[in-house]
Amino acid sequence: MKQLTLIFLAVILAACSFTQGTDFSRNRDKWQQAGITSYRYSLRLACFCAFSEQMPLTIEVRDGEPVSMTNSDGTTVALTDPYYEHFFRYGTMDRIFADLETNLNGGADEVIVSYDATYGYPTQIDYDYIKDAIDDELYLTISDLEVLP
Repeated sequence: MKQLTLIFLAVILAACSFTQGTDFSRNRDKWQQAGITSYRYSLRLACFCAFSEQMPLTIEVRDGEPVSMTNSDGTTVALTDPYYEHFFRYGTMDRIFADLETNLNGGADEVIVSYDATYGYPTQIDYDYIKDAIDDELYLTISDLEVLP
């Protein structure tokens, strides 16, 4: 009976991973097919981090490249900001999808993601990098997408 329970659990977990992978591919394709290359969005990174007062960031992307990142107080995130590289990692939807794909493929022990129904971009991503560790989680909230001309 114990072996049957373990086999059943393995099948359920495999089905969940397959569904997440399918959702990821379908939504990434939806984003790419929309052909949006210039846009602005709000990004909130939540974690056990020192930069929480800078959130949310407003990120503007032109022709697929980030052109500005602005803190919650309206100041520009400077290249000298100690967290610039961390923020830049999420500076476009393509980068967010790349990071998500890495974490879905084993970069994190647990990934929970929700997608925008219209364009397919992730609206909420919850990473738990090490399931039994404390304070290693990262939560991304992507909102207020505005397509720019």
